Amino acid sequence: MTQVPRLYLDHAATTPMVDAAKAAMIDAMLHWGNPSSPHNEGRAARAMLEDARGRIKRVLSWDHDVIFTSGASEAIGLALRKASATATSPVEHDAVLAVTPQSERLAVDGNGVLMAQFVTGNVYSIQSVNNETGVIQPLTDIAAAMSASGAIWFADCSQSAGKLPLPDADMIAISGHKFGGPPGIGALLVRDLALLTPNGGQEKGYRRGTENLPAVMAMAAALEAGFDWMANASALRQRLDTAILTSGGQIVAESAPRLATIASYRMPGVSASSQLINFDMAGISVSAGSACSSGTLKTSHALAAMGWGTEAAGEVIRVSFGPATNDADIDRFMAAWRQIAERNAVKPGSA
Repeated sequence: MTQVPRLYLDHAATTPMVDAAKAAMIDAMLHWGNPSSPHNEGRAARAMLEDARGRIKRVLSWDHDVIFTSGASEAIGLALRKASATATSPVEHDAVLAVTPQSERLAVDGNGVLMAQFVTGNVYSIQSVNNETGVIQPLTDIAAAMSASGAIWFADCSQSAGKLPLPDADMIAISGHKFGGPPGIGALLVRDLALLTPNGGQEKGYRRGTENLPAVMAMAAALEAGFDWMANASALRQRLDTAILTSGGQIVAESAPRLATIASYRMPGVSASSQLINFDMAGISVSAGSACSSGTLKTSHALAAMGWGTEAAGEVIRVSFGPATNDADIDRFMAAWRQIAERNAVKPGSA
């Protein structure tokens, strides 16, 4: 009996490495050396590291410094260690909220779009794309307002790097495993190193630890591989949105601009935990909220900030696409969705 392969629709949590990234990582492993060592092998490794840094800057159209980190969470901590955020949007990733417990939480509307005025001298942490809903913040308007006020902007671009142009922010975090690179590598893009606290060691003295050259090379290759599949992702997401609505579901932040690869949907009357179990049994991987917190299935702070009640928010799951997602995948997901919704529907007289 032929086993049906699993369907992976949780690319916002982590997406498989692209072939170019795998090849680059293997090649770097064959040219071994510590980039901080002064001998021949070390100098060769340093040259590879700096070449990758330059390639990443070119792909992202970033003319300033790039500090390699172990991922976006470390980049966030590095960015906000000195320039501690005065205010953050309430829909930020948990990694931002954890290091800004005393900062003001700005207001968002029902779609999760920021509503704020910016103050000179303040430091703001405002993501480009929400990791749960895919909502894109008004980046051009925010950049103009920040520039006019003289405020400092840190932007978590973990979900958008490569897929959208970078915002005109002062500091930006990216994460390799969100765009086809390996896990355990990311970077902090910084316009002025004076915004950071020197910590000694590597990366111009702003990060300690031997540089992960194979992962850096793979991250650069993943970005260079490009995202020409995004137009197809947009068509797929529209197809899924339509199917969800016609099947009695609800689209989170339906009227807001959203990244094509991420969407959240509510199945009324069926808890997210029950949906996850049922989808998993059907061979389909999705998530509820952020992967960093979905293990607890706690109420989404992002949905709460958008005005969602606890019960409704607890019925929301996230679906996210990758380069190989296709029409047949959408049809398979929707067949499972309808079965789960029908199986869990309240029958007349049963309540």
